[in-house]
Order: sequence, then C-alpha cells, then structure tokens
Amino acid sequence: MSTEHPTADWPEPAELLARAAVLAGRSGRVGALILEQWTEPERRFAIPAPEIVAETLEALARALLAEPDRLVAAILDWHARLEALVAHQLARRIDPTLPPLWTPEPGDRRFSDPDWEEDLRFDTIKQVYLVTCAWWRELIETVPGLDPETRARAAFYVRLALSAAAPTNHPATNPVVLREALASRGESLLRGIERLLADLERGGGRLPAAPGRRDAFLLGRDLATTPGGVILETELAQLIQYAPATETVFARPILIVPPWINKYYILDLRPRNSLINYLVHQGFTVFVLSWVNPGPELSHKSFEDYLAEGPLAAMAAIEQATGERRINLVGYCLGGTLAACLLAHLAARGEAGRIASATFLTTMLDFSEPGELGLFIDARQLELLERHMAAVGVLEARHMQQVFALLRADDLVWSFFVQQYLLGREPPPFDLLQWNADGTNMPYAMHRFYLRNCYLENRLVEPGGVTLLGTPIDLGRITTPAYFLSTREDHIAPWRSTYRGARRLAGPVRFVLGGSGHIAGVVNPPQPEKYGFWTRAALPEDAEAWLAGARFRPGSWWPHWRRWLARFAGRRVPARRLGERGPPVLEPAPGRYVRVRAEDRPVRGEPARE
Repeated sequence: MSTEHPTADWPEPAELLARAAVLAGRSGRVGALILEQWTEPERRFAIPAPEIVAETLEALARALLAEPDRLVAAILDWHARLEALVAHQLARRIDPTLPPLWTPEPGDRRFSDPDWEEDLRFDTIKQVYLVTCAWWRELIETVPGLDPETRARAAFYVRLALSAAAPTNHPATNPVVLREALASRGESLLRGIERLLADLERGGGRLPAAPGRRDAFLLGRDLATTPGGVILETELAQLIQYAPATETVFARPILIVPPWINKYYILDLRPRNSLINYLVHQGFTVFVLSWVNPGPELSHKSFEDYLAEGPLAAMAAIEQATGERRINLVGYCLGGTLAACLLAHLAARGEAGRIASATFLTTMLDFSEPGELGLFIDARQLELLERHMAAVGVLEARHMQQVFALLRADDLVWSFFVQQYLLGREPPPFDLLQWNADGTNMPYAMHRFYLRNCYLENRLVEPGGVTLLGTPIDLGRITTPAYFLSTREDHIAPWRSTYRGARRLAGPVRFVLGGSGHIAGVVNPPQPEKYGFWTRAALPEDAEAWLAGARFRPGSWWPHWRRWLARFAGRRVPARRLGERGPPVLEPAPGRYVRVRAEDRPVRGEPARE
C-alpha cells in the first residue's frame, strides 16, 4: 500500500486546530451524555446484562485456572502457532506464491480488500488475528468444568470481543481506512468522527442499535405502497385490506399475521420485492395486521390480548368485508407462533374449519433448542429483564435490535462502524436497512409471558401447557394443512428447531427450506432468481435426514407456495372493491400505527426526544 502523499495538500494548521476545538467541545457534551446513561438504573439496563457477562467470564477464568498445566500447554501451543506463522511469512518474502497458513472462513467479507493478502504487513496482522480467534475457539470448546449453557455463553461473549478487536475495526491496521485517509487528506477521518459524535448526541449517548438511514424512504410513497385501506382498528392493531389488481380473485381471503417485534412492511417494501404486492397480483384478496408501537400505557397488554385484538378481531372483520367465513392464514416469525395458538384455540372450540390452510414463515413452535437467542434467556437474565420492563412499562425497541445485531456482529455492527465512522461514508439508502432500523417496543405483560412460556419453559409444545382466552392450547389438535418455510442460515429461528415444531402438528405439513436467512430468505421475489430452496414430501424425525433426501430447486419459493396456496383458495369471484361491503375504510394504507417510531414513545423515566 502506498503511503506517499504531497504534504502541501493537507489542510492548514489553523483550520485543523479550529475543527479539533469544535470536536473537543462536542466530545465533552457526548461524554456527559454517556455518563448520564449510568446514573439511572432504567437507562443503564442492557442486553446482555453486564453482570451476566462478568459472571460468565469469571466462570470461564476459574475453569481455565483450575488446571494450570492444561492452560500453560494451550498458551505454548498458541506461541508455537505464531512462531510457525512468522517462519512462513519470512518464506513468503522469498517466494510470494506460497499460500497463507490461515485464511478467513467462507463468507467472511472483512478481509476482501487485496491489500490484506498482497501486502505482507497487513497479511501478517490478519493471520495473527485469525490464528488467535481459532485458538480461543478451541480453548473454550475443550476446557473442562463448564456446563453447556455457560460454555455456550462464554464462547459467544469471547467471539463478540474478538469481533470488536479485529484489525479491520481500527484505523491504524486497516489498509482501506489508511488509503482513504491519505487520499482525502484526513477528511474521511474527520467526517467519521463528526458522524460518530452526531449519532451519539442524537441517541442521548447511545449509538444506533440498528444500522441504516431512517430518512431515505417514506412510508406510503417509497415503502408500503401497495394500495389499500385500514378497515379495523383495535388498541393493538390495524387491519389493512388491499385493493385488487385483477378482475377476479380467489374466494377465500388471506390474513397475514406479522411479528410485532418488527413492522409489517417487511412484506411490503418496494413493489419489486413486496410479497403482499405479489399476492395481490396473483389474484388473492389480502389482509394484514399492522401492530401498534406500544408505549407504557399498554404495558398491561397480554399475549391473550394480541390473540383477541389481532387475528380473532381481524377474522370477524374479514368475514364482514368479503362474506367468507373461511380464510387462509399466514404467520411470520412470532406472528406464526400466534397463528399456531389461534389454530389450536379454534380447534378446541370446534371451529378448526374456519382456517382452510396455514402458512408459517420462519416460525418456532418448539423452543427446546432456540439457537443463539437462547443465550440471552435463562432464569437469571429473565429476572433482570422483567424487573426492567416492570419499571419502564415496555422492552424498548433498541434492546431487541441490539440482540439481533449481535448475532451477526461482523455484518450488522462492525461493517457499518467501519463504513460510517472510519471511512466517513454516508450509508447508501437500502429499504431493508431502513425497515431494520424502524423497531417496535414490547409490552411488559405480553413479552414476559412469551419469554417465560416459550423460550424458558417451552410450554407451548405441552398439551394444555398454555391457556389462552380460557382455552388450553394443544398443537397436536391442529389438523389444518400447513406450509412451513424456514431458511438455512436463520440465526433467529434456526431451521432445525422450526422443523421440530412443524412435526408437532397433526395435519398434512409441507416443509420447505429456503436459502439465506430470516429476512432475505423470506423476501426473495421470483426476479432475480436467488438462493433457491429445498423440498421433500416426507417428514422424517431427524431434520438432517430430511435435508439429505430433499430436492434442491433454484429460484424463489414464492411461486411454489402460490401453487400450494391456490389449492385452498376456492373458486374465482369478482374482485372485491375497498369499502363496498362490511367495515368502512378508516384511512388509506399503510395507516397511522406503522408510522409511529419507537423513539417517539418515551418510556417511564426517560424524557421525550425533541
């Protein structure tokens, strides 16, 4: 990497001093804001809880020190690896064609710049980092004296620390940052510092929990543009009916139950990648629940309330609007968990026939192995979380956003840190990232019930383990034909866990495994053809056995699902016009609930933002 640059091109010393003085003043204000975060218990709360992290790392240290000989041998092994690396790098100075000893794992994009391999200095820094990461991973995997939960948490926390320590995240050891700083005469670093301070000021001493610009797209103009209207409003949800795009439609309407951890328009981004727009143009009458972004005044709202004021209320309104009593039900993530509860509730009441088919998108029903999300939920951590939610009324959106970001810290935290604060670059507008940054709060009563009964105790799979609206829930009584779409790289709803949940139902189940992750694997329109998916009719007990016998199909799963869904959609009827029968249109889609941002809903003990 060339470091030559004419010194005459650099700013005048007086200009640099003036900007440095401004930055110093702003830094002082930001420091005060950060300090303020640690003066109030409610604002100090974090996930993962610092005390849990400290206890876990202390347990790891005790386990390592319990057998000094093993620890010394491990340290000597690390030194031996470094010595072998140094010898290899010296040999590469003579023969540059020698391959590196340590290479990034497939999919690791941090070291994609050519200088990380072509420049021996940066290649050595990279390989020292990679060998150290591998050493720590092996050390934690093999140290005796740790229970599985503590070992998994320790591995996760150490992985987060190593991600933060990556040479890509520091200006002096990142060739891209150094090149940009030299080419811009230091302007890129100054822009990055200014952007960092601005974000901290805007966040009251906190950086954004989720990356992405929030002003690049407007709801109703750029995103969530499928024409429709709100025909029902409860305290917890609005029901949107979409205008038809075809002369005739299938008789049975579709009700989509999205998760209330995020906003519904993940399924209605821009027209080209909108699942709702796709369904409307395929001749379906589509309804979707748009959940409220709750404040402390709704802290008492329970999981039962979400069932009653969400899909149950929607079904009554849909029957009035279409004259159809039977519907096709679609649930996404947590919305799919609620949809399964609805099916079991209707089955217990003898009304299972009201649902012609059910589709579950990346939905967990069996939480026995919740994946890395389970690292944040145990009795101790849940007690701390409940105490915080009771104090402020909700779980603030930023906490869930941070958890999801930490699951993929290299991609969702540090890559944006480098782009925005080290390279000083404005993040490009991206619809998916704007949605990701548009989080929602969780009411205390609902979230407490959900975490305890599903994640902690896994009671949903026990017949009668959960009672909702006076009805014991039994997934084994669900005989409705079901389509399960899971994704192979899902960090939130691991596909092997969703597979176990699919086998809990008593009716015919079509299980489909898509490529990519929790979001991109679902929002995968037919054009361009990406990712592909696996299908198999049989459902053997073991998920890996299912995959071994599955057939891979290129392209999107949407057309495959549409063909399955059409079997339960009924006859074709004249298209239904908005407001022609049933509830009147209250306001145009996307409605007012979806426009409310979490930062506009101050919680107890936290002042409203100006």
